[in-house]
Amino acid sequence: MTTDIGRAPLGAGLSSPTARREERVQIGDGVIAYTVAGAGEPLLLIHGLGGTRGTWDHVIDDLAASHTVIAPDLPGHGDSDAPAGDYSLGALAASLRDLLVVLGHSSATMVGHSLGGGIVLQFAYQFPERTDRLALLSSGGLGTQLTPVLRAVTLPGAQTVVGALAWVPQPVTRRFLSAVAAAVPGLVARSDAGPVSVGMRRLRHEGQRRTLIRTARTVINWRGQSVSATQHLRQLSGLPVLLVWGSDDKTIPPHHHRTAAASLSHPHLLEIDGAGHYPHETHPDRVLAALHEFVASTVPFRYTESRWQQLLAKPALPDVVTHSRYDEPPGGDACASPPGLVIL
Repeated sequence: MTTDIGRAPLGAGLSSPTARREERVQIGDGVIAYTVAGAGEPLLLIHGLGGTRGTWDHVIDDLAASHTVIAPDLPGHGDSDAPAGDYSLGALAASLRDLLVVLGHSSATMVGHSLGGGIVLQFAYQFPERTDRLALLSSGGLGTQLTPVLRAVTLPGAQTVVGALAWVPQPVTRRFLSAVAAAVPGLVARSDAGPVSVGMRRLRHEGQRRTLIRTARTVINWRGQSVSATQHLRQLSGLPVLLVWGSDDKTIPPHHHRTAAASLSHPHLLEIDGAGHYPHETHPDRVLAALHEFVASTVPFRYTESRWQQLLAKPALPDVVTHSRYDEPPGGDACASPPGLVIL
């Protein structure tokens, strides 16, 4: 369901304060394309690997009724220029800092989906003074396990294979993915067939395929996710964090989010029954309700050097427990709600 709250009336054009505007801004040697709407406290929405700002189409208008919503295409994705060569999480996080500076925002609530979740986690670690809150949707960076489909993207020859698959007509791809979901339940969620088939069509462009492969190889290898934020989660003490995921996510194991919550001081959790890896596209009403409640019930984080120093000086924590079985959550007390947990 797509809500009409905050949507510009027909014919209102740019005169409506909530109307979307498609903008481009020069930052250094490249251009970042972004959608902006609304007014008020800024929300920065970050898409996932190989995606674009279009993934947020179902939620932007509603959020713009009470916030300034900014949804950029990451460097090399969508309509944004490719970076000079650094596709790392740190470089992508720095590009978001630069975007906020250029647009005149000192800080923002950072919302990230999948790879975007890993990027905003990195952003919070690099730029805590610019981070008001974190909302992580089906987030990467919280464990090693990952669907074999994305692990295969890092293998030699993947760009050629992806290029060939991208030219399969979208309806055919969607029907095929739905059939795969029924035949091989652990490979792809049935609800994800639509979003994935749309994403595949974008990869007909050589530059988009190159960005996909290069970005994937900075965070994924044939074993799974190669970059983890779990050792930095204690640095987020005092930072409001919302974790949202689908119970039927086959891309990233659902148990990553609940396990990570045990390392956070006051996490807010929402598991959407039956949703896959794209809950903001397939269940936008649930995601919107959670985001609104999360922002309304929390106060923005305020960074202090002394607090950061204390956290850095603490002895290192053991690694967050991970599990060899991709499709099974940890059992026993590992699933218990951590202190301060808010279940939405």
